[in-house]
Amino acid sequence: MAAVRDVRFAALDGYDLGGRVYGGEAPTIAVLVTSGTGFPQGFYERFARNVAARGAVVLTYDFRGIGASRPEDLAAMAMDYPDWGRLDMPAALNTLAAHAPGLPIVHVGHSVGGHFAGFMPNHDRIERHAFISVGSGYWGRHHRSYNPIELFFWFGYGPWSLRRHGYVKGGSLWRGADLPRGVYMTWRRWCLKPDYFADELARRLRPHAFDDVRSPIRSWIFPDDPIATPRTGADMLKVYPNAPSEIVVRGPADFGVARIGHEGAFRRGLEPLWDEIWDWLKG
Repeated sequence: MAAVRDVRFAALDGYDLGGRVYGGEAPTIAVLVTSGTGFPQGFYERFARNVAARGAVVLTYDFRGIGASRPEDLAAMAMDYPDWGRLDMPAALNTLAAHAPGLPIVHVGHSVGGHFAGFMPNHDRIERHAFISVGSGYWGRHHRSYNPIELFFWFGYGPWSLRRHGYVKGGSLWRGADLPRGVYMTWRRWCLKPDYFADELARRLRPHAFDDVRSPIRSWIFPDDPIATPRTGADMLKVYPNAPSEIVVRGPADFGVARIGHEGAFRRGLEPLWDEIWDWLKG
């Protein structure tokens, strides 16, 4: 059974972040687990425990504004979406390295966790990336059945929630955690453009290191995921032009489950998928 303890650590700008370290016996590898937008770290606990039990030190953590890293006044929080990649992810990586000295470090990025690896100034410390449901956020290339939901989020619920609360409130209409204004506004801008954020890398989003990422990436895509499709998954890999990459498509029937979707890869019943991920991470 993995030993588990909560940790606090500072982002690169000093912001206080909350994480959790899962320590397996005689570990041989360190695994950084990076959340999708609006997913608190607890969502990945079952996966983290499973991996730790195989012989890994695992770190999950909450981005600023989320879960254990949420400020008292979320409406007053000033930040931009890429801060998660520039400031929070590299600090989490450093924290994991401190808890697993000398071990090779690999990365499991769910959704935006795969988008932002190129913002990390210390990305070269990661030997391999497992991308899970990582695809461009551009709404026009998502499943048509999903388009009405996301357009309502961008043009209806999101703006209304910002006016009412000062942040995007989680609940029945947005099922994720409460989102800071700075996350929502930039995310919205990107998702309404065919290039998502790729067209901003040349100027607006500098500095970044997307061209410098050379660690191999394997991207798992699921046909019933309305967001990360084979097309949008390929679009996302294009922002890592110098990293060896491949897409692996797996359906629910491959694992004997009824549904995977955008978040189901980390739910109970997907342990056979975790076997695949583990085998890839171990090389």
